[in-house]
Amino acid sequence: MNPTVTINPATEDVIERHTKLTNFELSEAIENCHKAYLDWRQESLESRAQVIGKIGKSLMKHKDDLAALMTEEMGKLLSQSHEEVELCAGICEYTAENGPSELADEDRDIDDEIRGIITYSPIGVIYGIQPWNYPTYQVIRYSIANLMAGNGVLLKHASNVTGSGKLLQKIYEDAGLPKHLFRTLVISHDQSDTIISNERVRGVTLTGSSEAGRMIAQKAGKVLKKTVLELGSNDAYIVLADADIEAAVEVCVNGRVYNNGETCIAAKRFIVVEDIYDDFRDAYVKAMSALTTGDPTSDEFDMGPMARKDLRDDLHKQVQDSVAKGAEILCGGEMPDGKGYFYPSTVLGNVLPGQPAYDDELFGPVASLIKAKDAKDAMRIANDSRFGLGGGILTTDTDKAIELARDHFDTGMVFINRFGLAVPNMPFGGVKDSGYGREHGGFGVKEFVNIKSLLIQK
Repeated sequence: MNPTVTINPATEDVIERHTKLTNFELSEAIENCHKAYLDWRQESLESRAQVIGKIGKSLMKHKDDLAALMTEEMGKLLSQSHEEVELCAGICEYTAENGPSELADEDRDIDDEIRGIITYSPIGVIYGIQPWNYPTYQVIRYSIANLMAGNGVLLKHASNVTGSGKLLQKIYEDAGLPKHLFRTLVISHDQSDTIISNERVRGVTLTGSSEAGRMIAQKAGKVLKKTVLELGSNDAYIVLADADIEAAVEVCVNGRVYNNGETCIAAKRFIVVEDIYDDFRDAYVKAMSALTTGDPTSDEFDMGPMARKDLRDDLHKQVQDSVAKGAEILCGGEMPDGKGYFYPSTVLGNVLPGQPAYDDELFGPVASLIKAKDAKDAMRIANDSRFGLGGGILTTDTDKAIELARDHFDTGMVFINRFGLAVPNMPFGGVKDSGYGREHGGFGVKEFVNIKSLLIQK
């Protein structure tokens, strides 16, 4: 079986070759995870929480090595890799502090003769298929919640961040997590399908594209296994007439290019009311044009490379197809020469339905500018999407923004006067083609549990 090869996207040099598991080794790993789960499920909530807390400390202990490896494997700025590890440690801390109360038994009064108890029981091995753009966070997000719930966890990480996945397993075990309870699997796509159908595996979670979500949901549905899907999006950020343009531009630049623009919840479509469209466009294009790309380990640059050559090629084709259908390049949009999978910060104007820049997710540093007549029209355009993960509103009228977000934005998350990043105590997830299920905020620990009713005669 061909090895999995990781490549540095900034230099195009090979980092490492990782040997895939044989079918026998994979079956053994699944069985070992199940056996470890049988013991782990008997641990008290408090005992599990203690280990989760130690994983957070272990992440910080290994922060420099993990951050350096993430940057080497997928090209994010080193400073942002450090931020990612710190966020993940925070998720562990939050889960350790709040997990036991979230999963505690609940008493219900039925009537004078019957009382009820609701319990949240672990169900078994949970299989996670995770992407490369946040090599640590994507893993932490589902695995920590499920370990807290008492489940076992298997990981198929994206092949280009295989080393990060392996290091995470070491970090977990160094923190005292029982061996085999969390396992990083280096496997093929065909082997992945056998995991979904394996009777030891009780649930499947995927972060990836809508197309991948449909395939995984179908495979899991055939064997009646629950899924949680966090899929792609084309998040709209609405800039209203009363917005502080300078502040709005700063939010919208950071929201588009953070993590090299490779974020499912990144700001992607910028819908600006016509009263301030020209002023915003000029300021936004100027700010995006000033951004630099280069060595992600250096503090001198604003962005590193895209994670893989094929991803850059696909993005550039989306830009070209949009232009062919009427979009206008306001800055960037040219494939650079030289080593590394770099792509310039790009702004497209005259973005209309039927163009990839309007209809699809552009997973890289390309922004779509769209003019709206007014706030009502802007919200119509924002919701004119098959996606529904996140979105944003830029305005000085916070109360009005809250009303728009609550009553009209058809997404799982809305960010007001800031761009979207995960917060441990708030739910994360979307609607429509952006998937279903929630993570974080006390919701993730209950996605893969048996919510069990006990009815007791008094």
